Amino acid sequence: MAKSRIMNPIKKLTKDIVKFRDQRDWKQFHNPKDMALSLVLEATEFMEHFQWKNDEAIKVHLKKNKKEISEELADVFYWILLISHDLDIDIQNALEQKMKVNNVKYPKDKAKGKYTKYTEL
Repeated sequence: MAKSRIMNPIKKLTKDIVKFRDQRDWKQFHNPKDMALSLVLEATEFMEHFQWKNDEAIKVHLKKNKKEISEELADVFYWILLISHDLDIDIQNALEQKMKVNNVKYPKDKAKGKYTKYTEL
């Protein structure tokens, strides 16, 4: 059977991001430190939507500001994909491997319904 020519969605998004960046000649500014800082800054912009709000206020805010919240979360994803590309990390494989590790660290019979760290289970 011939290998599918449909591009993996993560690879497609990464290709689009790299193209966007390279068309603007921004790679020159993208060292690992500054990209990591950008990731954190975007994550804090996402977090600001929830700061100082109780559960009910968050529900209202989410309904009213879903587009803006989505854009901030997309910015975080943008940096994750770009950093993983530039560091030659297969992020999909890395996540799959990490989930295997997490399944061992947090067995469902011990971790279910608990928020404690794996060392305390």
